[in-house]
Amino acid sequence: MHYHFVTGRLAEPALREVVLPLAAEQGFDYSIGVMPITVAALITPRWLLRHIQVPTEATAVILPGYLEEGRDEIEKELGVTVIIGPRDLRQLPDHFGRREPTSSVMDQYDIRIIAEINHAPRLTWDDTLRLAEQLRGDGADVIDLGCDPANRWHAAGEVTRKLVDLGFTVSIDTFDPWEAENACRHGATLVLSVNGSNREAACDWGCEVVVIPDTPGDENSFFETIAFLTDRGVPIRLDPILEPIGLAFTESLLRYARTREVFPHAEMMMGIGNLTELTDVDSAGLNLLLLAVCQELGIRSVLTTQVINWARSSVRECDLARRMVHYSVSHRTPPKRLDDSLVMLRDVRVREHSSAFLETLPQTLKDNNYRLFVQGGLIHLISSGLHLSGSDPFSIFDQLLRHAASENVDASHAFYLGFEMSKALTAATLGKQYEQDRELQWGHLTRPEKHHRIERRRKRK
Repeated sequence: MHYHFVTGRLAEPALREVVLPLAAEQGFDYSIGVMPITVAALITPRWLLRHIQVPTEATAVILPGYLEEGRDEIEKELGVTVIIGPRDLRQLPDHFGRREPTSSVMDQYDIRIIAEINHAPRLTWDDTLRLAEQLRGDGADVIDLGCDPANRWHAAGEVTRKLVDLGFTVSIDTFDPWEAENACRHGATLVLSVNGSNREAACDWGCEVVVIPDTPGDENSFFETIAFLTDRGVPIRLDPILEPIGLAFTESLLRYARTREVFPHAEMMMGIGNLTELTDVDSAGLNLLLLAVCQELGIRSVLTTQVINWARSSVRECDLARRMVHYSVSHRTPPKRLDDSLVMLRDVRVREHSSAFLETLPQTLKDNNYRLFVQGGLIHLISSGLHLSGSDPFSIFDQLLRHAASENVDASHAFYLGFEMSKALTAATLGKQYEQDRELQWGHLTRPEKHHRIERRRKRK
């Protein structure tokens, strides 16, 4: 293979630094076409076709990532394979070494998510419907109506019927036999939960029920209720109860394993909110670990909530996690390099420019536009003949205003620099990849930014 890499004048030295060892490692020939433009991100398909010259020996042309929308047009005109590379050239090694996952990696799963609407009796119908639609959109298979133990919910049947009529699968979380019976009569398919206190009434509901012990850890009452309901033909799902850290968490996990041993073919459920809602830590990692336990033990449903702020995206996290652990367990491989949607606080990898590149860049530039980089935990602001660095954006900006080139810093430009340096400081603090004029990556929570200078300038070309 002979790859012809296309870039602008500004990125040429950095591209050569990356491609030289990459070509030696991958065993391909290459050439670099430097377009008569400073910033490669400003290249448009039509402009490129007027200026590009492809060597006859090239078997493929690799273009900057900003040209993905024009790939087909460019390939047709050039008559050679066109590959759209990453937007950040430092990611080229990943681009070449990327293992394209099969379509089944994130498509298959067998764990169902039951998402609870807490304190449902306190909500208006409009709020209930809004939450149900949000939870279903995030991946919930069943909408669970959480009742209030202190007061009977007389609208339980009516709200259940409305949701079922709109296509939702509904469960109800109550120990009140009247609420459970009314919800089941109007379409609920599951009742959470049944123990020695309400198991006799459960025989008349005609609905699957979740069996729990009378108190956490009381396996005798748990097994008694299982036997009682089984003898009477009531469909059951078993939940030994997950306990919070500090209250026999490890022992409760072992009870799930013992339950699976005793009942190898029974349906089981794990209520995971006791960990995610009661632990001062971001919920994504906990959700993936708990879903992994469920996958390995054949627990095919989880009950989750997203009330506390650090667990506010738990349903979406569980949806992503169940897909990862299904692939991992099915293929006996760690859930690594499958999908980075749950890598949110930091990035999968951070690639920096060389120190030599940053040191020589001020002499290479011919304009006073400002480029921002994060290197070695510091923010670097560079333009023609200027290189400022530090960990405090306010200090960097003060230095800039004292520099002669600062005459081009009007209010709009100052706001832009402040916005970008704020992102750069966040990246430096957390160890994230920073690329000027691009959004920081937060996994499945990433918010695309459409308002950058480069995007606006490209549209005017």
